[in-house]
Amino acid sequence: MSILEYNGAAIIGMAGKDCVGIASDNRLGIQYQTVAMDFKKIFKMNDRLFVGLAGLATDVQTLDQLLRFRMSLYELREEREMTPRVFTNLLSNMLYEKRFGPYFCEPIIAGLDEKGAPHLATMDLIGAQALAKDFVVAGTCEGNLYGMCETLWKPDMDKEVLFETLAQALLASVDRDALSGWGGVVHIITKEGVISRELKGRQD
Repeated sequence: MSILEYNGAAIIGMAGKDCVGIASDNRLGIQYQTVAMDFKKIFKMNDRLFVGLAGLATDVQTLDQLLRFRMSLYELREEREMTPRVFTNLLSNMLYEKRFGPYFCEPIIAGLDEKGAPHLATMDLIGAQALAKDFVVAGTCEGNLYGMCETLWKPDMDKEVLFETLAQALLASVDRDALSGWGGVVHIITKEGVISRELKGRQD
């Protein structure tokens, strides 16, 4: 078993019309033993930017703290908020710096840029970026997530349709994966603000 699969995760980022969504499951496990059902995998960086971290739980929490520190430093120096594009490059560089002893995390970045357009990006554990216009996925049920997202995603979805699509894709995928699940959380980022909703899934 890969070290990336040790704790289990399922994260989706998806673009809509002038909005973007990110969703994750809640399970923290040690392989097939469930330890917690409320483990946070998506972190708010600012009002228009979220990052989801799939992988080893200890590295997920370490990277979250490190990213908060680097973002605060940037905002103090530059006197402005970090854009999703800059944040993607920052995270990519941070991961590449540690390439010989990497953080075992596959991040997903979802946000709205300065023009209010969706920004979606993912990368591997050494920071090789992949940008997308439709959706990005990470975690132990990546194959299931790709299949569901390719089936359900349509261009120019509004925030309610985007929420429903993310919720259905996530719940259908984690039901077919033993390492992720136990409900989930969906965040929809719009120009007006962030809508966060919790999902109830199968508790087994």
